[in-house]
Amino acid sequence: MPRIKRGNVARKRRKKILKLAKGFRGSHSKLFRTANQQVMKALRNAYRDRRKRKRDFRRLWITRINAAARMHGLSYSQLTGKLKKAEIGLNRKMLAQLAMLDPKAFTQVVELAQKAD
Repeated sequence: MPRIKRGNVARKRRKKILKLAKGFRGSHSKLFRTANQQVMKALRNAYRDRRKRKRDFRRLWITRINAAARMHGLSYSQLTGKLKKAEIGLNRKMLAQLAMLDPKAFTQVVELAQKAD
């Protein structure tokens, strides 16, 4: 049985991994075996953290809304309940932006929610 030379395929595979490892420190970007391990780890972390980022931002928005709501004598949960009853469909991201960048508008939203209650 003739010997199979994988020259082209193997080189392409190794070059692809080493390209992904660009910027890693030391042998993690130079040697294929260690680079391969680090690339696998980096890709695994990136996959996990793309989902984690969404959770982190949601927590941040809730914290900001809660802080702003407490200035008006409400907790976060009370405010969201009142907003639902008033049928004000602002999402957490927009409420947090209002609370930080335009407190007057946030105050108006809170007042609307309290009137509808």
